[in-house]
Amino acid sequence: MVDEPESLLPIANVGRIMKQILPPNAKISKEAKQTIQECATEFISFVTGEASERCHKENRKTVNGDDICWALSNLGFDNYAEAMARYLHKYREYERERNRINNNNNQTLATTSGDKKDDEDLHFRIEEQGVRQVETHQSVAPLEFQFIDKGKSSTSEPGGG
Repeated sequence: MVDEPESLLPIANVGRIMKQILPPNAKISKEAKQTIQECATEFISFVTGEASERCHKENRKTVNGDDICWALSNLGFDNYAEAMARYLHKYREYERERNRINNNNNQTLATTSGDKKDDEDLHFRIEEQGVRQVETHQSVAPLEFQFIDKGKSSTSEPGGG
């Protein structure tokens, strides 16, 4: 096991993740948090070590998401690998969409802000040109994990159907 505190996952984050999956009134002991902290840290080290070895053999310096999926599968965690691959695909779609929106925002602002008038004039000129106003902080919805247990999501009521 890992002994150095700085090499462990932050205990507050571990506790927060544990609380998310348990009923609201559940209590978690410090010992339980520490045990999960050590196990999760060891698991992550185990998987990333396997992925890192693959990268080393392929003369690459950077471990990416595909390497982690491969390592999970190679170590016998096929269910995790499949779920991680699906999440990675969705994450990449999200990033592409976010970049597309940011690029569109930048192009719209660049083509309408020629003479540096104040924001109200810019807003007015955008409307005059028939261009829909695009907020500069527009983004797509963030990804969300849902824990699935025997066909029911964690958001369903316990014991309910």
